[in-house]
Amino acid sequence: MSLATVAMLWGCGSKSTETTDTTDFADSTNEAVADSATTDSASAVAEDDAEFAVEAANGGMAEVALSKIAEEKATDPKVKEFAKQMVTDHTKANDELKTLAMSKNITLPAAPNEEKQKAASDLGAKSGSDFDKAYIAQMKKDHDKTVKLFEDAQKEVKDAELKAFIDKTLPVIKAHAEHVKSMDKTK
Repeated sequence: MSLATVAMLWGCGSKSTETTDTTDFADSTNEAVADSATTDSASAVAEDDAEFAVEAANGGMAEVALSKIAEEKATDPKVKEFAKQMVTDHTKANDELKTLAMSKNITLPAAPNEEKQKAASDLGAKSGSDFDKAYIAQMKKDHDKTVKLFEDAQKEVKDAELKAFIDKTLPVIKAHAEHVKSMDKTK
């Protein structure tokens, strides 16, 4: 897919642009860049590396969005504290990933994908202890998925700086996963 094709697809239908999944757009853009990159380009990043970055950014932004809701709506002080930690840690990781992606010419999504936005909407509709339980369950599910994403990427990512980001971030994500599992047992 050429850059012109990506631009044309992005520009077509102004109504659909508003609902375009930014994760899909980022993937398409990165695919176009990878396809057009010459094999001797030092700045070219493998398409699989870019896909990891997009998926990690999508998950990271979703964690921040869900946790900001939890900072407001959680009733259990431990859940609120966990949510605050998620916002801090994931914002830091998101910012690092954004900087790294820019240096590698990787396009990241501007917002979480539709699936993650629906999860935020569903969570936001809950209240009280139902909210706390739903937030913890979502965090458990998301962190398990993210740990697997990062563990797989440790083996598959080729870019040294992206690999260093993974190696630095994975222990934090694993700690979150363990913390949320212990909280889940008390809910």
